[in-house]
Amino acid sequence: MEINDLTPAESRLWRAFASGTDVDFRTAGSAAADSSAANFDDPAEGGTWGPERTVRASVLRSLLLDGPREDGRVAALSLAGARVTGRLDLQYATVDHPVRLRHCHFDEAPRFYGARLRELNLSESVLPGLISHAVRVEGVLRLTRARFSDTVRLAGAEVTGSLYLESTRIETPDTEWPVLQLNQAVLGADLWAPGLRAGGEVRLTGARVAGTVNLNDAVLHRPGGSAVQAETLAAEADVLLRRADVRGRLELRGARIPGRLDLSHARLANAGDTALRASSCAIGELWLREGPAVQGALNLRRAQVDVLFLQPEVVPDRVQLNDLTYTSLIPHEPAERRLPMLEKGDSYLPFTYEQLTAAYRRIGDDDAARLVQLAKQRRRRRTLPWYGRLWGHLQDVAVGYGFRPLRAGGWLLSLLAVGSVAYGLHHPPPLKPEEAPGFDPVFYTLDLLLPVISFGQENAFSPQGWYQTLSYVLIVTGWILATTVITGLTRTVSRQ
Repeated sequence: MEINDLTPAESRLWRAFASGTDVDFRTAGSAAADSSAANFDDPAEGGTWGPERTVRASVLRSLLLDGPREDGRVAALSLAGARVTGRLDLQYATVDHPVRLRHCHFDEAPRFYGARLRELNLSESVLPGLISHAVRVEGVLRLTRARFSDTVRLAGAEVTGSLYLESTRIETPDTEWPVLQLNQAVLGADLWAPGLRAGGEVRLTGARVAGTVNLNDAVLHRPGGSAVQAETLAAEADVLLRRADVRGRLELRGARIPGRLDLSHARLANAGDTALRASSCAIGELWLREGPAVQGALNLRRAQVDVLFLQPEVVPDRVQLNDLTYTSLIPHEPAERRLPMLEKGDSYLPFTYEQLTAAYRRIGDDDAARLVQLAKQRRRRRTLPWYGRLWGHLQDVAVGYGFRPLRAGGWLLSLLAVGSVAYGLHHPPPLKPEEAPGFDPVFYTLDLLLPVISFGQENAFSPQGWYQTLSYVLIVTGWILATTVITGLTRTVSRQ
């Protein structure tokens, strides 16, 4: 492009490029600036900017590919407050200069598909969209506080530094397509996007982030669909969504997060469907706390979590915990507060009770562990046929499935008192008077109640009438108590 073809604004930019000098067309930076000037400098009003601050995209392309050089200086494109007309098309281009286009208004979406860039900064600019599939940025990619009216396409991008999307807004007329595509992207540092606003799906499927994914205070809305699609996401540090407002499904199936998945104070809502799916994940710490109850289902099937920070108030009405494993469950809560979570599944899952029991035993709360095991047996009873349920009720009433052994002692003492009084007032006649020992109503009752121990009383005397019926009741009750106690003790010892 000939220098004579340039407008005054473009000539100024052309001269500044060789030395890397900043060019700022904004008026609000002057000492005489007022509020109206500041509003005029808003890139959203860039469509009204005149030729004094308009630059053609073809000029930017010529500068980046074959611009002037100055010995001893680093050439760079550093432009602020300009209106860029036409499409900035750098497909497959290799650009060795930093590209900084801040506070600019773009009439058309820039195209960096397959490009190789030194640095790209579009912070606080207004753009119809961004087409940058498979772009490679050797430094950082900054889209801080930028505003997009169509999809930001960064699928397969490779950024050796961080990607900054802090307070960025992306709103598209068609929410059927992802508004932010970062699937299969590779970031050498962080994905820094606190305060991100996205009116559609944010896609992070298969992305690899060497640092932290920061989505604190983000507002991500796609009701009825996936607000965040991050299957098989791999972050080497933390994934933070503190105070995030997610309307739609938060999809993290198969993600690998060795640090913390922090959903503290977050609002997760996807009524009638799954709000959070973290199935088959490997997570160092999962924090769900200090926020409203999740609206929608919570799916943690087959997940592996070292520390599960889960407050009962946050747990929704539907949970799926099949094969969820965790080492530590905090904060420490009474078993009565944790058990309702296990009742909210679609079916009886013995493993969930075993996991909760193990968590209590690790911290030495054996009473809570026994209560969980008792709840497990009661839940299992509802799956049995009628005769199994009947036997289960007998075990529960008698000794609490073996987890309430003192209850058996109470039954024995009560039956011993009844039998001792009844047979003390009416001695049963001996079978062989000349050989019978002296009658003792207490030991006679014990002989009836205890199926193994014999004091020689039961075989020596034969009660009549209802006293004989009473003896049958005592024998049957004794066998039931003995069987339930042995079953419960065996179950308790095996769990230890």
